Formats: sequence, structure tokens, C-alpha cells
Amino acid sequence: MATSIEYNLGPNTFPRGWFVVAEANEIDAGPIGVRFFGKDMIIFRGQSGKPVMLDAYCKHMGTHLAKSNSAMIVRNGLQIEGDAIRCPYHGWRYNDKGDVDDIPYHDGPCPKSASIGSYQVVENMGCIMMWHDEEGGEPDYPAPKLPEWDDPQWIHWSLDHLGELPVHPQEILDNMSDIRHLGPTHGAPCQYFENQAIDHIYVQRQGGPMQLYGGVMLYTSTWYTGPGVLLSKQVWGETTSYEFIANTPVDDGVSKCWHGCLVKAASTEITDADREMAKMTQAGALEAFATDFQIWQHKVPATKIMGLKTDGPFAKGRKWYSQFYAKREDVASIQNAVNGTYHVPGVTTPLEANHAIDDGLPFAES
Repeated sequence: MATSIEYNLGPNTFPRGWFVVAEANEIDAGPIGVRFFGKDMIIFRGQSGKPVMLDAYCKHMGTHLAKSNSAMIVRNGLQIEGDAIRCPYHGWRYNDKGDVDDIPYHDGPCPKSASIGSYQVVENMGCIMMWHDEEGGEPDYPAPKLPEWDDPQWIHWSLDHLGELPVHPQEILDNMSDIRHLGPTHGAPCQYFENQAIDHIYVQRQGGPMQLYGGVMLYTSTWYTGPGVLLSKQVWGETTSYEFIANTPVDDGVSKCWHGCLVKAASTEITDADREMAKMTQAGALEAFATDFQIWQHKVPATKIMGLKTDGPFAKGRKWYSQFYAKREDVASIQNAVNGTYHVPGVTTPLEANHAIDDGLPFAES
């Protein structure tokens, strides 16, 4: 694996943005331990229903706050109080800001030095999403959400948990510019293709016959909102669905991935047949994505790409991605340098192909 510095991405080790850190239902049964951005952390649901994310270790004696199921405070259901969590070793209570606000056997003020890191999280589209910024800044844009998620006619995904991958997320993002892998890898050679950079959004528009669907034409508008969350509107025949792919750095050069599909039912009265159809749609999309996943697991890092002019705009895509590793004061200049639409020599453009599936998408007016 290779690290961020080897890709010459910028001064930060990890990217700035919204990232999936759990499926929402994972925290319904109690706190869980996770590792992202080179840190051990915990996520739990407070009694208000609010998700809370903190650093994992109590400052008192280094106890992991979520790794005990035998301590009596846990067995008795007393570890979570309001939106705070008690250490299973001595009962010190950490609030949702990461500060100790109660020590059971101590009447004086709680030590401020016992505070641990807390992180901004939201529950969104069945996920817990975290805002990450090494510089500690507030979110630059809202967590990405599809309005269809709140429409009762659309069947929600249950995420495919794809585990950890020994590849830097840069190489996952490279897929957005990589027109030439679509035929050999996915059996879906493009009839048209383009990329567009719009500040923190990166778009891919493409269409062509899909071997996995029996040669049916598949039209897609795919976009990253920041560096960690991909959404893709996919139209074939009379069917429309949205694919969801998330990648989050675990350590520098190691990524964790999730996958799902949001599928429209025939009516608001969702039937078992509709649910089965949605499962099949997600399974088919995962089969296509899994071909990329297998390749990433077994390749050496492409810190430099031996690019051809007809390969796709890799350099533009990597420049766009670098804004999330840059200092905040440098982001606008990177965006100004890369914003625009990019075509591949000799390849039909979406405009020429009458691509018309962007209506209602977040970049449609740009």
C-alpha cells in the first residue's frame, strides 16, 4: 500500500469531508468500537436517539469505553446516561462533548485534562456519517442526501459491508476518470463519457450496453460529494435506481467500504416482490462493483499513472481530490483551477448523446 504523501496530495494525512463510519442500526444495541483516520473511536446512541462519536480511551486509566460486555455497569444497562457514556472500569462519565462531567466517588470538579476528542456526526440515509477535518473546522457542505430517501415509494438499502481494503482512497476515486476500464472490467464499454468538477463535487456521466444486464443500455450520472460518498443515478429501460458507495480511511493507505442501492417500488404499497426486486438490483450492482474491489485488493500502488490522452482525465480528477488534503486557505484556488467539464478525445459527449437524466440532481443547475 502507499500513503498520502506518496501521492503528493497535500499537507494533511487524511482528507476533509463527510464519511460513513457505521450503518445506523449497528449502534442500536449499545456502543461500538471503530477505527478510522488512524484513531480508535466509539459510537453510541444516546437516550435521546442522538448518535455520539468520541475517542475510545478513558483518560483515567486507558480503558476502552466500548469493549466490555461483562462489566456489571454494562450488564445492568447503566452505561448510557442521557447522551453520555460511563467508563466500564470506574464509572467516569463522558458527555457528548468528550468532557468528564461526573465521577461517582469524587465530589470536586472533574479534571478538564480528562477530556477526550468528540466528533460531529449525523444519522443520514441509514448511515452514521462523520465530519472529519484535521484542522478542526466546521463542515463546508451538508452531508449528502437523496430526497428520494424520504419518499415512501423508494425501498431503503441494507448496506453491504465490504470490509477493509489495502489501498489508498485516491485509487478508488480514480475510477471516476477511468473510462477505459469500463469495458474490460465491467463489460460495459462507453458510448459517451465526460467528467465535471464543481467545487467539492465531481461528476461522471456515461452510458453504454451492460453485459450483466444482457446488453441493455445503462445510463448513469455519478457524483462524489466530497471525498468519501458516491451516489449514482442509474437508468436502464423503465427502471431507475441509485447506487451508494462509501469509502473511509481506516489508516493511511487502508480504506473501509460500504455499498447499497435505493430502488423505486411500483407503488407506495411496497410488496414482498418489490423488496425482492430491490435485493436483486443491489446484488447486481454489487457484482459489478466487486470486480473493481478484487482488482484493488491485488494491485500495487499507482502513485504515478502512465497516462495516455485517451485514458480519461486522471490528472484533473487527482487535482480535484487534492483539495481535501490541502490547507483550508488553499482550497478555493484548487477549485478554481480544476472546475470545468472534461472530455476524452474521440469519445462522444453526453450532450451529443442526448444524456438527459440529471434533472433534480444536486449539480444539475451548475
